[in-house]
Amino acid sequence: MTASNKQVLLASRPQGAVTEENSRIVEAPVATPAAGEVLVKNEWLSLDPYMRGRMSEAKSYVPPAQLGEVMVGQTVGEVIESQDPRFKPGDKVLTQLGWQLYGVAKGSELTRIDVKHAPASYYLGILGMPGITAWFGLSEIGQPKAGETVVVSAASGAVGSVVGQLAKIKGCRAVGIAGGKAKCDYVVQDLGFDACVDYKAGNLLDNLRNACPKGVDVDFENVGGEILDTLLRIMNRFSRIVVCGLIAEYNEPYGYKALRSVLVNRIRMQGMIVFDWKDRYGEALEALVRYHAEGKLKYRESVVHGIDNAPKGLIALLKGENFGKQVVKLD
Repeated sequence: MTASNKQVLLASRPQGAVTEENSRIVEAPVATPAAGEVLVKNEWLSLDPYMRGRMSEAKSYVPPAQLGEVMVGQTVGEVIESQDPRFKPGDKVLTQLGWQLYGVAKGSELTRIDVKHAPASYYLGILGMPGITAWFGLSEIGQPKAGETVVVSAASGAVGSVVGQLAKIKGCRAVGIAGGKAKCDYVVQDLGFDACVDYKAGNLLDNLRNACPKGVDVDFENVGGEILDTLLRIMNRFSRIVVCGLIAEYNEPYGYKALRSVLVNRIRMQGMIVFDWKDRYGEALEALVRYHAEGKLKYRESVVHGIDNAPKGLIALLKGENFGKQVVKLD
């Protein structure tokens, strides 16, 4: 191909908050696929909180992104050229090709998606990793029972919005935590949560107590820090905490004051990484597609246009400025 491939590289590791200087935008030739490989033109890029962790050298569940390399991330796009008989030009696929317009991957690393069920970008959100994370985190670790109270932080985001809706499907009281009246109104009025607490409004503990008069049985935690510390004070005996994300602590650690509640209330707290269920993704996707088709799962995207704006989009996401799943439209 004669087209040029634009890429976003990790230029430096953040010291505190992510800045645009941590990224560098370059142009490179479009690679040619070898035997068993496929060339994909990326159309949508997913931006996710985990990317802040990948930019750091701190020990984690996967190796860090490498300096000078294409920043990691999921994409969906169209097959342009294939040297793998399982794929043909025009196929829509889910990939791990990262922040670039074109990429080459082994056919075994691609997942074909069906855009008749939903728009391609949905496979980066409600029908992709965030939705699958919500499904397994809630059902396998949270294990909610009908009538229990489920609280989820970052409730208007890609994972949290699905968690609350799944909790309602299971017959639970769903309470969200979000930043600002507009997000809280969306969580209650559009997504169908029973209540949503605005953490920016102050009086977090009193407002959570009012929203959860019977205490909290399941906390699906995406934020950590002060929010988790406050929730620990109203967790019920034998409750469960799903630690999915700690976005409030990515720049600096938080000193917990209410950790004694884990002991006193015999709380089960477990970290959640979606890769642990990779062999069962199909069962989650089948359910999510069905619920979405039945109108039981609603979804909203926050769209950044152009790969040049991807770094700004990630910075906005980490500040909580997104409304719904954050994606970049690349073409």
